[in-house]
Amino acid sequence: MRIARALILLLLMALPAQAERVVAGLSQARVSITTDFSGSEILVFGAVKREAPAPEGADLNVVVTVAGPSEPTTVRRKDRRAGIWVNADMQDIGPAPTFYSVATSAPLSEILSPETDRKHRISIRRAIRGVGVTDNNYIDALIRIREDEGLYQISDRAVTLQQDTLFRAGIALPANLTEGAYATRIFLLRGGDVIDRYDTVIVVRKVGLERALYTLAYDQPLIYGILSLAIAIIAGWAASAVFRYFQP
Repeated sequence: MRIARALILLLLMALPAQAERVVAGLSQARVSITTDFSGSEILVFGAVKREAPAPEGADLNVVVTVAGPSEPTTVRRKDRRAGIWVNADMQDIGPAPTFYSVATSAPLSEILSPETDRKHRISIRRAIRGVGVTDNNYIDALIRIREDEGLYQISDRAVTLQQDTLFRAGIALPANLTEGAYATRIFLLRGGDVIDRYDTVIVVRKVGLERALYTLAYDQPLIYGILSLAIAIIAGWAASAVFRYFQP
């Protein structure tokens, strides 16, 4: 037993210390959605901590990803039949991020190897778990739709890297965010491989009147429906009264 422990200690001592580590932070870790929320921007910043001189050869790069809560998604394909556009085929896609942003210090295709992408699911396509999908056109359609809505973003060279040590990047969050925890990952890459990774979370939550209406709609749908109907009736009556008042 003592010999085995000694061998383990010798092996641990022989392992090289990790030469480069990423230390990072966020300008804010919480985003509050109010009735007048129009989007936000999170500043991701950090530095590369070294215990030895930077290795020569492959360039150092930084990739930042922010992923919203994942949900199963159904994509429908429209077809023209009898002169009318109708939903034809449909495909269920298994958990896909409601929001996904990738910011890089260089073009992603140049700094990330396919093997590393498969392992860490960094690119937008890899972040979507297309379980059981036989036609990738549906995944392409989902990506295209959410890119148009500002929910999927890829920003090459959006990460500013200074002297291979300090870095910063701004992540734009649109107004149409889903409430929940947004997993934020910062990757340090050399030669297409990840050499270190830092994980944190941004919490997105509705507050104020927005939160009250959201909670009422999901916890008390009957009361929410009655109140909505009452407000619509009162608004209609008020508009009619104003119209009659100003009518000659």
